[in-house]
Order: sequence, then structure tokens, then C-alpha cells
Amino acid sequence: MAEDALRSNGFSSGLALILSEDDQKGYNQNSHRISCYDDIGHHSVERTMEYILDLPHKSIHHLPPSVDVDFIRCILKNYVARSGNNKTVYHDDRSGVSLADHGSEPDTVVIDNASVCGDLRVVREPFLVESFAVFSSARVNACVWKGKWMYEVTLETSGVQQLGWATVSCPFTDRKGVGDAEDSYAYDGRRVSKWNKDQRAYGQSWVVGDVIGCCIDLDVDTISFYRNGVSLGVAFDGIRKMEPGFGYYPAISLSEGERCDLNFGSRPFKYPVDGFLPIQAPPSSISLVSSLLQCLHKLLEVQCLDKSDLRYFEKLRRLKRFAPIEELYYPVSYGICEEFFNIIKANSPSMEYIAWGPVVSFLLEVFGMQAPHDCVSLDRVIDLFLKFPGSTLLFQHAIAALSWNCRMAPLVLVDCPYSGSYRFLALACHMLQREDLMVIWWNSSNFQFTMEGFLSRKGPNKQDLQFLVPSVWWPGSCEDTGSESSMMLATTALSAAVNKMEEMHRELCRLVIQFIPPITPPQLRGSVFRKFLQNFILNIRGADHTITSSSASNNSVIVSLYTVILHFLSEGFPMAEVSGLVLDSRDNAGTNGGFLHKGGKRSFPIGLFLKGDPHRTWTSRIGGSMNNLLKSHPVDDEIEDIQWDEGCMDDGDARITHSTVRKPCCCSISDVDSVRTSKDYARSTVRSSKVPSSSFSERSSHVAAECSTSSLSDEIENKPSSSASPLTGFGYQPLQHLGSAPLTSQLSSEILRQEELLDVMLLLYHLGVAPNFRQASVLLHVSAIAINFSLR
Repeated sequence: MAEDALRSNGFSSGLALILSEDDQKGYNQNSHRISCYDDIGHHSVERTMEYILDLPHKSIHHLPPSVDVDFIRCILKNYVARSGNNKTVYHDDRSGVSLADHGSEPDTVVIDNASVCGDLRVVREPFLVESFAVFSSARVNACVWKGKWMYEVTLETSGVQQLGWATVSCPFTDRKGVGDAEDSYAYDGRRVSKWNKDQRAYGQSWVVGDVIGCCIDLDVDTISFYRNGVSLGVAFDGIRKMEPGFGYYPAISLSEGERCDLNFGSRPFKYPVDGFLPIQAPPSSISLVSSLLQCLHKLLEVQCLDKSDLRYFEKLRRLKRFAPIEELYYPVSYGICEEFFNIIKANSPSMEYIAWGPVVSFLLEVFGMQAPHDCVSLDRVIDLFLKFPGSTLLFQHAIAALSWNCRMAPLVLVDCPYSGSYRFLALACHMLQREDLMVIWWNSSNFQFTMEGFLSRKGPNKQDLQFLVPSVWWPGSCEDTGSESSMMLATTALSAAVNKMEEMHRELCRLVIQFIPPITPPQLRGSVFRKFLQNFILNIRGADHTITSSSASNNSVIVSLYTVILHFLSEGFPMAEVSGLVLDSRDNAGTNGGFLHKGGKRSFPIGLFLKGDPHRTWTSRIGGSMNNLLKSHPVDDEIEDIQWDEGCMDDGDARITHSTVRKPCCCSISDVDSVRTSKDYARSTVRSSKVPSSSFSERSSHVAAECSTSSLSDEIENKPSSSASPLTGFGYQPLQHLGSAPLTSQLSSEILRQEELLDVMLLLYHLGVAPNFRQASVLLHVSAIAINFSLR
């Protein structure tokens, strides 16, 4: 560890020199000071300081009459000097890499624009690239000819991409790229192949969010690839030796619409491989920054113990190992942070690396990976950081790093339910409860992008599924009952993990809805969330014309937004102040349940469905496209409210609504239907019989399940749909209580109404949820056929 290396530098003599000169130097009398002579004794304060600052035992022999910020900084400055004299010398280990100057920052890896073939653009700094041509290729400005090197590629899409290494002599054309020539080597997870002039099977299929490590070992002349830190094996051996300055360049080839993020060392690697160096050297100050943050973490740790009733810590205090820390907290914490931010100021180009690496790791460590989280300690750290210049940009980078980690956080069975993106989401949600951090995030240039990142979920490939569900069982299978119970435990654990992530998604969206941006003219709650939805739908609609199963990178975000909005509309908003602002004044706020379950007189602004937005007109609706519906069912130009009695179902003389004890079919399950459904479910050959459904027992799930069946009661009245056309082909009666009235007030452009959320939810269903259902149906059908054949 870096701190272990620093600890072995003979630091005691340096401290002795500082402390022996203490009387001569003096300290600022205006600084915050505390007495070192407490009731536990002078010796215990020294030992406490040594532990927090990671100093050798008894390295502090004499303390000044008082401990203040200047004294702490004096110690730390010696720490900085000693660390600087013994830091890792990167250029000695990096003699096998050469960077060409292309007008960028010195020693910075960039795309060599002269090498680009096709249309490859950097769509987001520093290295999120996308191909806008049928086939695009490029190299960077760095090559290697000896040693062991690597770079990482994070997949934003999972289509045809060829990632690897190539020499400068390898030609790029509109049909040939990396791996299509001699001395050119690539891996393509879409086609599960490796390329060197020809194609051969290799590796695993990749999915969106995968991190591909591209490694070249010029000591043994091999090239290998890693998927999420797991080796895929040696892909190529016996590669040709190169002369200095004429080595192998990191290179990529992307099909049209493919996107990936390249990391050559400008940020910490997600899955570093032992022995392999990044193409771009990390900041030289990274070890010192990590050590300072570790000192701050020890300070918080001791402070928490000091306030606890643990017998172990009481014993340490009796043995004079630690002094009470409350009085030491200010000078020690402030001194550490002053040195920390001074280092950042002196190395401003390295701030992103520091934030993405040591800072995020430190915040996660303080907050905790799973509940219960240490919110008090985290708040103290945030309060402390915000006192220093430079903290705004630092937090913007940290929030971006948390968002990026959500995109590539896999589900791990042993970590459930706190698996996947939970730890990053939980930390972000707690941080963004603070208005000052929410403003910092909102003011960042990548607010839209990071919001989408927080709502992303990484899916598994075939190999991942084998680890997530190691045992598979179905009625009639040859597996024993142990496999059934094992699968039940696995699916229950995974369901709990998904529920945790969905809970964090709802909390994040609630915070964004509640946020009021500090701009003029004043905005209302919900305006930021509305803008995010509008931009997201426009981006999706723009990509939809060329969408493929491999390039639907935003599909997980669509599903997340759909489930969040569905939950809000079905179950209600979690906070009264939020729901009160987005509820229409004409809604019956006194009824129980969410917007979708309110009874009585209801109305809906039909103008929402008649907007001339280009991204809406192409969407097919019940009864046809929007243009076809407008021709078949002309609507007055004047905006109107459509009115009806919600949830009515005639049962003789009694009327059943959402407000009565007996519920309509969408909110109740009859005994007959329950028996029929359970029998049909039991006959299925592709399900797990006894998998608990309690984790999915929310009312919204029941509503979705019941309302989607094709055997609904003939007496159920049709609810308003986007086409405003009854489904007469399914035996529904005409809508008996339908009417219309002029809209008394125009739709506000400021207030986010629940009707708007419903409209967006329906659009999201067409964009991403319905294709998922269709794909799942096909997969179930294929699995059923395979199982039937295996049972014969």
C-alpha cells in the first residue's frame, strides 16, 4: 500500500527535527487551540496523533503547549516532503511508451485525428466516442514497444466493435479496421471473435456496461483481453517485436451508432490488471492524496468510537492508547483538508483523477457499502470540504463518477441485497438531499448525462447468469429438490437487490422533482424533472430510427423511468409537499392511493395527446398512428378536458368504483380468476413453481398483471387511452359516463402535473418497455421448446 511505503521512510527523525524546532518557530496565536494536558494525560494525546496521522509509534516525543491547525500542517508538510522524495518514479518504468505531441496537454493521450477513417467523434470529454459512419476506425497518439501495458473500454453499446492494438502501417478503410491486417489485433464481443487478418472464436459475448481490458505484454509477446476484470485468456501470442518509436498503438473500430468510453489512464481503471501499466501516467500526487484521506477517515473512526460505549475503546482509553478526540477534531481535520486542497490546487489537471479515484473511494468507505449507513460522518466530511475553494468542481467530478459507476455495476449474488448500483445510488441520494450539492450537480454541464447514468442498470450475459442463478429447476426436470430451493434462494436475493435499486431510483427522482433551481424567473418544483424527461425522449427518438437490439443503450433507463413514474402514479408520491405541487387542483386529493386509483369524477386534458411534437406523431397508439387517429376521429382545436366516472362497474343496482369496498377488476382478483391463473401458471414448463412473490407484492405489480390479461370482465368500462378509442373488439361496453368540458385554465408550462407523467409513461412504454416484453416472450417460447425436447 502507498501508506505503508510512506511509513517506512524514516519519518520519525523528520518529526523529531520539526518538533525540536517547535519552540523556535512558534505558532499562530489566533488559530484554534486546545490544551494537550487533559485528564487522560499528555502521553495519550501523542499516541492518538500518531494513529490518526499514520506515524510510527513514539515518533512524536514532545508536543507544543497547544495543538492547532498550524502544528498539524507542519507535521503534514514534512510528510509531503518525505513522500515527494520517495514517490514512485514513473518515467523509469515507462521507457517503453512514446507519446506524440498533437497540441494537447503534455504527456496526455488523445485520439490521433490524422488516423481517423470514417466519422468518429468525441461526443463527451474526455473519451466517449461514437461512430457516425458505417465503419469508423482510429488510433491514439501513443505507442508501446516494450513492457506490459493496458487500457480500458467501457461499452455504451454492445454491437460490432473491434478493440485492440495496431501498428501505424495498418490501413483503415470504410470496410477494414483494427484486426483486419497484419500486426493488427482485435477482440469483438458482439461476434465473440478475435481478429488478425481473419476471424476466430474467442472470449464471451459482451453487454452494455461491460469494461473490456485490452492488455499487451511485450515481454512475452502476447495480447489478452479482460471482461470486467476476468481474463478471457491469451488471444494472440508470438506477436512481432517492434523497435523503439514504432510500436503498437491502442486502436478501435466501431460500426455506425456504436459508442464506447476509452480510458488510457486519465481516470483510475475500474479493473486494473496486476503488472500492467496505463498508457498515460497517473498523477504523481495520488499516493499522498490517498494517505491524507486515509488520515481523515481514521480521525472520523476514532471520533465515532469516542462517542460510543464500546468496552474495547474504553479499555484503550484506560491504557492511554487514545485521548478524547472531540477537541482535536477541528485542528486535525482542518489541517488535513488544507494540505489536501493545496495539493489539488497545485495539480489542477489531475482533479478528475483524484475525484474519481481516492475521493469517491473515501466517501464510499465513510458512508458504508450497505445499510445502516454512517450519514453523520459523511455530512461532517461534506461540511468540511465545502469550506475550501475548489470543492465545487471536486463534487461535480465525484457525482459524475458515482453516476458512471452505476452504468457498469454488476449484480453479485453474494452481495445481495446491497448489490448492483445500490451503494453508488445510496451515496448519491444522501449527498443530493443537501440543497448546496444539488445546485452544484444541476449547474454541471453533464447533468442530463449523469442523471441517465444513475438510472442505468447493467445486464448480464450468459456466463453472468450462470453465477447469478447457479441452479435452475422446473416441474418435471431431472434436478432434485435441492436445486429448487437453491433457485428459490437465488431469485429471492436478486429480487431484493432489484427492489433496493428501484427504491433508490424513486428517491433520486423525488429529489429532482422537489428541487427548485436558483434562477430567474423563479421556477416551480418539477421543472427540472420535466426538462430532463423532454431531453431524454428527444435523444431516444433521435436514435430510434437506427435502433438495433445491440445499440439500445438507453433501454435500461427507459425501463427505470417507466417503473418510477408508474410507482408514483399508482402508489402516490412519498412526500406530501411533492405530491401537493404536482396534483391538479381538480383531483380529489382526499382519496386514498395514487393518481391511477382515484375514484369519482375524473378529468384529463386531451391536449396532452394532441401535441404536435415530432417525437410523438410517429408512435403507434391503440387504433393506429396519431395522424390516422386524427383523421378518423377529428378533435376540436379548442383544448378540452375529457371527463368520466373513474372505475365504475355496474353490478345490478350497485356501482363498484375505486372508492367502494368492492374494487373494479384492475384492483381486485376474484377467486375464480385466482384459481384459473394459478392453474395456468402451474402448467407452465418454464417457471419456478414456489418462487416467492412477496418481494413483488406492490399494488402496481398486481394492477399491471390484472389489467394486461385478455380475459377481463366484459362489464369493465374502458379507461381513457391515448387513442380515446374504445376496444369494441374485446367486448367492452361503451363508456357510459364520458363527457367533455372546455378547459378552464390552460396547461401550465411550469407546474409538473401527474397527467403529464402519465403521458410520458405511455410514451416510454412504446419506446422501450413493450419491446422488452416482446423479447421476453420470444425467449420464453424458445426456452419452452428446448425444455420440451429435453424431456422427450
